[in-house]
Amino acid sequence: MAWTYKQIILAVMMVVTGSLNTLSTKWADKQDAVGRDGKKHSFDHPFLQAVGMFLGEFSCLIAFQIIKLYHRVRHPDREQNLGNQSFNPLIFLPAALCDMCGTSLMYIGLNLTYASSFQMLRGAVIIFTALLSVAFLGSTVRKVMWAGIFTILLGLALVGLSDILFGDKSAQTDTNGIIAGDLLIIMAQIIVAVQMVYEEKFITRYSIPAMQAVGWEGFFGVLVLGLLNIAFFYIDAGAFSKLPNQKLEDPIDAFIQIGNSSIILLATVGNIVSIAFFNFAGISVTKEISATTRMVLDSVRTLFIWLITLFVGWQHFQGLQLVGFFILLTGMCLYNNIIIVPAIKYCLERRRAVRVMTDIGGENDRLINDTSTQGANNFSDPAST
Repeated sequence: MAWTYKQIILAVMMVVTGSLNTLSTKWADKQDAVGRDGKKHSFDHPFLQAVGMFLGEFSCLIAFQIIKLYHRVRHPDREQNLGNQSFNPLIFLPAALCDMCGTSLMYIGLNLTYASSFQMLRGAVIIFTALLSVAFLGSTVRKVMWAGIFTILLGLALVGLSDILFGDKSAQTDTNGIIAGDLLIIMAQIIVAVQMVYEEKFITRYSIPAMQAVGWEGFFGVLVLGLLNIAFFYIDAGAFSKLPNQKLEDPIDAFIQIGNSSIILLATVGNIVSIAFFNFAGISVTKEISATTRMVLDSVRTLFIWLITLFVGWQHFQGLQLVGFFILLTGMCLYNNIIIVPAIKYCLERRRAVRVMTDIGGENDRLINDTSTQGANNFSDPAST
């Protein structure tokens, strides 16, 4: 079945905005600007960037309310299908806290490693989600899913190894930073997996519209992490921080740098806007096409990020990373039962159908030959006349 123009636009929007989200964040990380001390230094504000991401998610709740109001004004006689609205918004707080911790760790890791590695290593969430689902949801992991998990593990190992062995020594990051960044990203996937399991166990039972759910998580994320950003200003991080005052976070310094650099401002706004449209496009793709298609498009997004980072010179080509990406992609396809297993089943069914048709054709030929032989015998036998 061919895709409609609407579905094509949604798919393209998901890939483009998802890629822009990671690239705009990394773009800001690579910039230098004058801060509150009057000196130029790198933009190292992962916690504030995480607040920006939550602002993008929170905008989904605003959009949901606008759409609801629009339908109420335009079609007052029609009842809107809004799912279950009798829920306590606080059920999203634990999920938002997990999202907050996971996103903050990932943005710290992104500041230390490559954008392509960041996106590829996020595939580790499948492994931890599967294990936690077995432990807390009683889910069953089939053999092909285990094969996908071990394949993903191999791909992750290759991606990490390529960063360690072939990392660009002249780049902003060093080998130790790359290793730390990769490990932080993988650690963050454990927290993200906890979030997914929690959402499946406690939130999906309410049948809440996806945009509303994402928006509430964004609201709590902005609220909690925004307050924590103030507290982080009073925490000394020592050598762990690249800020002049070596604090865990300095929101004032971040806003001064944003004001002094149009590139950082553009990248920050791009991060907020892209995450909003990415969430909308992802939800719409799941609704209009399928969750499987969403997973495939997410893998395409990873490829786009890798190609763009090579094109702009943020990293050099690493053949081992390319191998790791395709192994990761293979593992994801096996785990999610897309492309590989369906293709094998299709080929086997086609082969079986051809064999059956060949057997039927051979049987028909044999019957025709038997009938022809019998007719010839009857014609030549005098007794038959």
